Amino acid sequence: MSRLGASVLLAAVLAALVLSGIEPRDRTTWLLEVAPVFLGAPLVLATWRRFPLTPLLASLLALHALVLIVGGHWTYAEVPLGFRVRDALGLERNPYDRLGHFAQGFVPAILAREVLLRTSPLRPGKWLFVLVVSVCLAFSAVYELLEWWTALAAGEAAEAFLGTQGDVWDTQWDMFLALVGACAAQLGLSRAHDRQLARLQRAPIPGGD
Repeated sequence: MSRLGASVLLAAVLAALVLSGIEPRDRTTWLLEVAPVFLGAPLVLATWRRFPLTPLLASLLALHALVLIVGGHWTYAEVPLGFRVRDALGLERNPYDRLGHFAQGFVPAILAREVLLRTSPLRPGKWLFVLVVSVCLAFSAVYELLEWWTALAAGEAAEAFLGTQGDVWDTQWDMFLALVGACAAQLGLSRAHDRQLARLQRAPIPGGD
């Protein structure tokens, strides 16, 4: 991805982050939900010169950041677009958090795939597919543990962050959707990802000799 393209994505994410922080529905929930953006964006910036990302991965990370930012502003159970989808499809709950957990598998799958292909002897194939899915499921499980620990520490104040909406199987649904997202990303985007990785490997490293 060109420096201009990366700058545009970063500017869009930062603008959305600032806007979302203006009178969010619940300040604590906002901080918890957008924390991955606060942690991830500086990491990507700090490593970009020696480890630039493919355009596909950079775009997906920006999209995932926007999903988190929107959910943080309204809380996942109260996102207006989710209510519209609920009413249109006759659902019993706001499905925006389902989208968030699908993305939690979809985007990290391409991230894990890129890191493994560029830093290990692994090559595209069945083992890579299995390992990427395993990484995504592990990430989803860790996130559910963080939600649990947050609930124990904050009590009722963490209810909006948990976003269960009364569903006793919410944790299992979250992990299942992450699994579906990880499989869908690899099945749908692997070829395009491989082409971009090949171009990236042929390109000179920015600032290199």
